[in-house]
Amino acid sequence: MAAPAHPPYTPVVRAGDWVIVSGQLGMKDGAIVSGGVRAQTQQAVINLKAQLATMGATIDDIAKTLCFLTDMDTFPTFNEMYASGFGKARPARSTIGVKELPFGGAVEIEAWAYLPVAAKKPAKKTAKKKAAAKKAPAKKKAAAKKAVAKKVVKKAAAKKSAPKKSAKKTVAKKKK
Repeated sequence: MAAPAHPPYTPVVRAGDWVIVSGQLGMKDGAIVSGGVRAQTQQAVINLKAQLATMGATIDDIAKTLCFLTDMDTFPTFNEMYASGFGKARPARSTIGVKELPFGGAVEIEAWAYLPVAAKKPAKKTAKKKAAAKKAPAKKKAAAKKAVAKKVVKKAAAKKSAPKKSAKKTVAKKKK
């Protein structure tokens, strides 16, 4: 497992579609592993994979790594173990020689993984939901027809219950 964070150090962050893993040393249980560059590179890759996993990413999502070595003469050994740890993944990579690394490490690997934030997709509709969705417009039409029918019935009932207006008969008086 990766070494615990030491403030103000954040081992992994998401920045939009990017998952950025801070430099991982060849540490296990809070100490640099023994075995030199070979063992430290192997452990640094294990730690890198563990940090990626916390964000749902894998080694295959890495687009770029930045690697640091305290002794560039160890590059062939580092390169062999790096290739072994990354399998078929071949992100862009820079390797830089540095004077020293934290905790006396000989290797440090930083990574930038591209993992787009998933757009919220509607859940797949089940057969029942699909059938219900097809019936929904028909149900709406039926409800609308019922509402219209109710209005017609109400109007008819209102006419029947309303007092009838008596028709005035005009009696024409004939003057003779």
